[in-house]
Amino acid sequence: MSASQGPGAPQRQGTPHARTASPFRQPKAVWAVAFACVISFMGIGLVDPILPALADSLDATPSQVSLLFSSYLVVTAVAMLFVGWVSSHIGAKRTLVTGLAVIVVFAALAGTTDSINGIVGFRAGWGLGNALFIATSLAVIVASASGGFGGAIILYETALGLGIAVGPLLGGELGGISWRGPFFGVAALMAIALIATVAFVPDLPKPKRVTSPLAPLKALRHRGLLTMGIMALLYNWGFFTMLGYAPYPMELNAHELGLVFTGWGLLVAAFSVFFAPRLQARYGTAPVLYANLLGLSIVMAVIAAGVTDPTTVIVAVVVSGAFIGINNTLTTQAVMLVSPVERPVASSAYGFLRFIGGGLAPYVAGKLADATDLSVPFYLGAATFLLAIPVLASGHGLLREAEKGGIDGEPVAPALTAVGGAGGPAPAGARPVVVAVGAHPEAAAVVDSAARLARDTGGPLEVVHVRQTAVVEEQAVDTETDAEAKAAVTAHLDRLKGLGVAATGQVLHGVGDHAAAGRLLARHAAEVGARTVAVGRSPRGPLTQFADDSFTSALTHAATCTVVLVDPDEEPRPLTARSLTELRAEAR
Repeated sequence: MSASQGPGAPQRQGTPHARTASPFRQPKAVWAVAFACVISFMGIGLVDPILPALADSLDATPSQVSLLFSSYLVVTAVAMLFVGWVSSHIGAKRTLVTGLAVIVVFAALAGTTDSINGIVGFRAGWGLGNALFIATSLAVIVASASGGFGGAIILYETALGLGIAVGPLLGGELGGISWRGPFFGVAALMAIALIATVAFVPDLPKPKRVTSPLAPLKALRHRGLLTMGIMALLYNWGFFTMLGYAPYPMELNAHELGLVFTGWGLLVAAFSVFFAPRLQARYGTAPVLYANLLGLSIVMAVIAAGVTDPTTVIVAVVVSGAFIGINNTLTTQAVMLVSPVERPVASSAYGFLRFIGGGLAPYVAGKLADATDLSVPFYLGAATFLLAIPVLASGHGLLREAEKGGIDGEPVAPALTAVGGAGGPAPAGARPVVVAVGAHPEAAAVVDSAARLARDTGGPLEVVHVRQTAVVEEQAVDTETDAEAKAAVTAHLDRLKGLGVAATGQVLHGVGDHAAAGRLLARHAAEVGARTVAVGRSPRGPLTQFADDSFTSALTHAATCTVVLVDPDEEPRPLTARSLTELRAEAR
């Protein structure tokens, strides 16, 4: 068991003081998909620096150019309804490879056309490939990672940050040569990623059940999912209005626009990965989203009011990156928290609504700009951000209940029926010792130490495993199956029962990073009246713990009972803020 791990944590070899695991020690398959993710995320801001150049070179109006966003996003939205069905039929790798191949073909075709209508059409095909890719990339990179999901998530977040930040920069540099440059650049880089994926990513097992293409639409009958989806639609309306029209009033060339959107992308990545989870932990999901949507509304109103001043627009767009990064992560978490359906189905339903909002916004904004002036689309975008607040408020109770209410846990029984040796049930009303377990070679020794602690205090032992749904910006994936999570507990219960030790098991379901799992375990310990929560040392290095936060730190700060560090070679000792600092120093 790890001091900072959730489920499926990286395995560590050797003694308790062995070298910590690095998130960058991964198979070639992981690096191949991570490279493809970088290129895919580049596409978010790659075309922004060339929007004015496209309008000039192809004698098109801004509203006509904006359709390359609309066609791309509307097709992505509709395709999101079917990607689960496709993946369940042909497997995750084939779905990923198909998506990459489609992007390569249509990005290259977009670079060869001589008309704005041609680009709009080929961007629609690009959107189909994008849907196939983004729906499976996070799941494939997690499944291909060695030693658990923690390192894979760090690599995915790194790819996200590089893609969002470097995309506009590369788009500006290539766009400075020709507006065709970014399209050919994406095609060439994605072709490399396609070859690497085919060569290095192994075939992954198909899901046991085929997903119906109607499942995402049926899932929208659930009030919580529909409410969060409509909020995402309104948010994306404002977001893509800004992305599609902000380059024009800046009055910059392609290279300069690339630098502006690179600054924007850096803030998006940083606030998505590092700041959003910490703000959520301190203030809660809904309060942060309220403040964030209000902030975005103000920023858009500033752009609208200062649309004739390029400096105002530039500063406001860059600042918006911080709000967008937070919103992308927490909106996805809110959807996963309230959704009562399977994660892939919830992701498809949510993706359908949010991409529809993003696709319709540039088209409507273009019509408004042509009929009035350029400030009106931005004022409408500010209004949609503001309107998203009461929509979120209508589902506040559901979100609060999912985030702070009862623990979504599942009792686990041992597979064995025979009991050997001495032992028996603990006295009625005795306070349990809770031990957290993950996929770790020393988990058995940690559980045994916790069992001795329970025996010495006269209380029962509860073996708990947290099954996590990892969220990275706008993507979410279950890090293990329900059967794998139960097996992580059952193996210990069977062994303890054979030794005559009374123990119960529990699988908790958490959404978010390792810190979220730690807070979930603390709430569970409070609900069962635990005397002590026992955890082991972390195999994750300082870089991983910083990026994904710390399970043990969150547990220690949130727990209402004693948290002890169990080292098989030493006596269990209580954890404090000082001892946590010492542990991190040892990890270095």
